Amino acid sequence: MAELSPQTTPEPGRIHRPATSADRSGWMRWLPGLKILREYQPAWFKHDLVAGVVMTTMLVPVGIAYAEASGLPGINGLYATIVPLLAYAVFGPSRILVLGPDSSLAPLILSVVIPLSRNDPEHAVAVASMMAIVAGVVCVAMGLLRLGFVTELLSKPIRYGYMNGIALTVLLSQIPKLFGFSVKADGPLRQAWGIINAILAGKTNSVALAIGASALVLILFLKRYPRVPAVLVAVVAATLVVGIFNLDERAGVSVLGSLPQGLPVLRIPRIGFDEMVLILQGGLAVALVSFADTSVLSRAYAARLKTPVDPNQEMVGLGLANLATAFFQGFPMSSSSSRTPVAEAAGARTQLTGVVGAVCTALLLLAAPNLLQSLPQAALAAVVIAAAIGLFEISELRRIYRMQRWEFWLSMACFTGVAVIGAMPGIALAIGIAVIEFLWSGWRPHSAILGRVDQVNGYHDITRYPEARQVPGLVLFRWDAPLFFANAELFHNRVLDAVASAKDPVRWVVVAAEPVTSVDVTAADAVNDLDRVLNSANIELCFAEMKDPVKDLLKQFGLFSQLGEHLFFATIGEAVNSYRETYNIEWVDWKDRNP
Repeated sequence: MAELSPQTTPEPGRIHRPATSADRSGWMRWLPGLKILREYQPAWFKHDLVAGVVMTTMLVPVGIAYAEASGLPGINGLYATIVPLLAYAVFGPSRILVLGPDSSLAPLILSVVIPLSRNDPEHAVAVASMMAIVAGVVCVAMGLLRLGFVTELLSKPIRYGYMNGIALTVLLSQIPKLFGFSVKADGPLRQAWGIINAILAGKTNSVALAIGASALVLILFLKRYPRVPAVLVAVVAATLVVGIFNLDERAGVSVLGSLPQGLPVLRIPRIGFDEMVLILQGGLAVALVSFADTSVLSRAYAARLKTPVDPNQEMVGLGLANLATAFFQGFPMSSSSSRTPVAEAAGARTQLTGVVGAVCTALLLLAAPNLLQSLPQAALAAVVIAAAIGLFEISELRRIYRMQRWEFWLSMACFTGVAVIGAMPGIALAIGIAVIEFLWSGWRPHSAILGRVDQVNGYHDITRYPEARQVPGLVLFRWDAPLFFANAELFHNRVLDAVASAKDPVRWVVVAAEPVTSVDVTAADAVNDLDRVLNSANIELCFAEMKDPVKDLLKQFGLFSQLGEHLFFATIGEAVNSYRETYNIEWVDWKDRNP
């Protein structure tokens, strides 16, 4: 049997496609990990084992760092690493994706945990766990309802603006730890002002800053060498320096301390009813962001490794992983754009890589919980800051600026929203802008009056081709959008404007309706009113190239028979010829001229 690894290439002349419900049957469709286990080949095991061990070197420090960035104890970052990896190995469709705490979610979790935790670490964990439950339920529901396409509703400029805002928020949350002090302030602007005031007041711990800055420089430098575990090298070096020179006591460097020994236990998060509104908002935001990140990452690796992707099952796997970690003292998590490449570079073949990483992390908690007690908080901040720097999309924004200025400023508006008013309101703003952007494209669409251009097939916009010839008494009007309530009146007015601008008295108006993909009741009434106005001026309203599903809607509305079936033409050329024959118009097309 041929090796079924992620590197498998398709047969020549064939394209891989996502599996559909018709391709899968029974309960196994919901357990893709077990399905792969049934196909597992012994030759893959050594690759998965090595990749899992290598990946563990990143899982531990990154998990702790992102927990601290989320306002939670570091140990919960390891809990939120172990459980999701095991859950995704069973329910996740991607063979190579690595799940766990993520830097893009940290400010979202922090914005809910801080106001609700009441400086109680246990309650902070309960709040974060409940957010994971909300996110998990939302993701599973959307996956079961096959709504995996929803993340495609956010355009690239909006996603880039949001991610840049998140990156700035993450940086601001970690700079105080890097400088060795703390700042209590709500919102990015107040936080930035608090950081400046703390520095000016001389609160900086120079030793902590030196350690954190050195770790950050080391991580950024070693990122040039993909096979070198940059985070592990920086964290181990910082831990050794603090431990050998006893800097936590001698210089006041804040350290992680001993981790609790043992594995996470089943615990139902308990929160107050009055806290649910903020938790629901945060959970919904987490669900959107985590699935957007996961879908983009899974699609990218599916394209690279020539394997199919199932966005709906991806959402189910992500949701179940969030639900699982929520009941074992974890917090919301997502796919990792930093740990997944490590697994790939180390030779991962299947989800067993994640299982190995989870087992190794669990062994650390059981056998050596004091191993990282001298790990400085400044080094953890450096890990998160390095990840945040990677979130910035500068080159893509430059490209968008060159291509489409208004989309660039749209992205900047989203960035400003997240950076100024915070991650949660910023997401709401981004979604609102996305909806407005979508509606605007259909609300004020392009339309054109068409004419015939010599030596060019078809009928074209006379503003682009001033030399285009028009048939006397005939207006060819193209509407480049669906017809719906928001643009129905505009359609009505633009057709009348086209009639008013005609040089000769108009007898027919032919709407080139190929771009029209749908019609609603409001638009149908607008067409009816337009037909009545034109008829009062002895002008016939006709349609050409209308799609059959749109015709079916007009039949349903009773408009098709009212207008007259004979006034619907298959092509614009057929409509033009019918008009010429009806009124015996002397007009010679360039194709009919003698050579």
